[in-house]
Amino acid sequence: MKVAVVGATGLVGTKMLQVLAERQFPVDELLPVASAKSVGKEVIFKDKPYKVVSMEDAIKAKPNVAIFSAGGSTSLEWAPKFAEAGITVIDNSSAWRMDPTKKLVVPEINADALTPADKIIANPNCSTIQMVVALNPLHKAYTIKRIVVSTYQSVTGTGVKAVTQLNNEREGKQGEMAYKYPIDLNAIPQIDVFLDNGYTKEEMKMVNETRKIMRDDSIRVTSTTVRIPVIGGHSEAVNVEFAKDFDLAEVRRLLTEAPGVEVTDDTANAVYPMPLTAHEKDEVFVGRIRRDASNPNTLNLWIVSDNLRKGAATNAVQIAEFLAGKGWL
Repeated sequence: MKVAVVGATGLVGTKMLQVLAERQFPVDELLPVASAKSVGKEVIFKDKPYKVVSMEDAIKAKPNVAIFSAGGSTSLEWAPKFAEAGITVIDNSSAWRMDPTKKLVVPEINADALTPADKIIANPNCSTIQMVVALNPLHKAYTIKRIVVSTYQSVTGTGVKAVTQLNNEREGKQGEMAYKYPIDLNAIPQIDVFLDNGYTKEEMKMVNETRKIMRDDSIRVTSTTVRIPVIGGHSEAVNVEFAKDFDLAEVRRLLTEAPGVEVTDDTANAVYPMPLTAHEKDEVFVGRIRRDASNPNTLNLWIVSDNLRKGAATNAVQIAEFLAGKGWL
């Protein structure tokens, strides 16, 4: 098994290498790939150094799979070139997510949609992944009509530059800004650019990707996404209205039994999910489970997950595991 990680020197690429090692994905040969300025640098995988190679050299090496985390424009340019060479691409950018010819996959929900012919597979947005992992079993049982979600997202979702900005501000240092405003002691209600409808691109990703992954265009979704000075994971306050009524004990059972979900909900002892407790874990944590007292058939949930792991690296590796298990790589 020859594996290329494209964007291997970035925050998510580094996490991809860590997750591949931790999950013992059968990597016989690793090809770390990055931009021309990083070629020749070294990355560490399973305590061994590997030299970064160029895109062209990676394609010539014919890996079985290439996991991309190098930004949308890079994916648009290079993913088709890898695919044309017969290499399966799992792409972590937004480039292919809403392409009707490409599958958008969260393995716990819709891996069954994949076929050996899928050569470019899209990894969803981090904030969408954690929400749908928790909501999918409830949708099957009660049929979701509408979702109202507000997110509280980690600076790691922006990248190294944002983590540096936060740390600089905490230490009183001047430095390069990832955001227009200070992030420490602040909350910025803008993730990505604003669109003509007044929503940000991140907010509309949650709307459109949720419907595509859950294979139901009738689900109504409205989203407000906020960046907060946190490292460790994204948090979401989710209000979900169902077509059918539900029993809270049954909701808890469905969530407890759902793959990839861990119920963390004991309010009597102040136990609930937090970024601190989700950090470096692969599960989607769900707590504050309660009825919406203002609307029938409606549930409130608090959902937290490590955005660099399940929200990016782990989900991509899980897709690769599924493909390998089928003998398609």
